[in-house]
Amino acid sequence: MAGNGSSAGTLARLRDRIARIETDHGGGMPGRASLGHEKADAVLQGGLARGAMHEVFAEGRHSAAASGFIAGLAQRVCANRPLLWVRQDFAARESGALSMRGWRELGLDPCLLVTVHVPGVESALRTAADALACDALGAVVMETWGETRLLDLVASRRLTLAARTSGVTGLLLRVAATPLPSTAETRWIVRPARSPPCEAWQAWGAPVFETRLVRNRHGQTGQWIMEWSCDECLFRDVSIRDAQTHPQPVAAAPADRPDRARVVALRRAG
Repeated sequence: MAGNGSSAGTLARLRDRIARIETDHGGGMPGRASLGHEKADAVLQGGLARGAMHEVFAEGRHSAAASGFIAGLAQRVCANRPLLWVRQDFAARESGALSMRGWRELGLDPCLLVTVHVPGVESALRTAADALACDALGAVVMETWGETRLLDLVASRRLTLAARTSGVTGLLLRVAATPLPSTAETRWIVRPARSPPCEAWQAWGAPVFETRLVRNRHGQTGQWIMEWSCDECLFRDVSIRDAQTHPQPVAAAPADRPDRARVVALRRAG
C-alpha cells in the first residue's frame, strides 16, 4: 500500500509539472533571445524563448530554406555555445549534407556544430532527449522527414520537459510533414523568398525567408519576410514590395552619342 501511495504521489507531481508547462503564460518563462526582427520580436514578447521547444515546418522542396532558417534561430539562442544537430538518415539523403562552407558563409562557426546521424525517427527522439539533458549545449536541432506517428503529444511533452529542466533550447525541423498537437512554444512554416537586387560583388545576396508564425503559446501569430544578415548574425525586416520595386542598375548613356530626348524633340520639330 505504501508503494502504491508513493507511485500515486509521483504521478501527481508529474501531472502537475506538465500542467504548469502547458498553462504557463509568462510568469516562469525562461530567457528570450531576440531575433533582430523588430516586428517578430514584438509578437514573441522579446524574442524566442530559451529552454523550450520550437517547431519549423516546410515542404520537401523548401528543405534548404528551412535548414537555413532554423540555423539562424539556433545561432540566436546558442550564445556561442555548441549546437547539436540530429539528422534522420532519410532527411540527409533527400536534403544533402550540411555544408560547412555554407555554414561559414552564413556567419556561423562550424567548430560549434556537432552533427549526429540516426537511422529513424525513434532513434532521433532518443538522441534528442538525451542531448537536451546536457546543459553544456546551447540548442538541439532534430531534423526528420515525412509523416510519422512517433512525434505525438507524449513525445513532445518528453522533449519539452527535458528542455525546460536543462535550459537547452529544442528546435524541431519537420520537412514534408503535417503539424500535430504538441507542447511546442512556437510553430513556424517557412518558404524561401526572393532576395532584393544587389550589387554584382554580392553574388546571390543575403538569404531571405517567407515565415509564418502559426502557433505562439504566449501571444499573437504573424507573417513576415525575414532576411538573414550574415555579418550581424540576425534577422532583418524585408518586404516583398520593396524587393519588387527596388530600382535595377541602369547602364549610363554613351558619352559620344547625342541625348535621346533631344533627338526625339528634333525629329518631332522637323
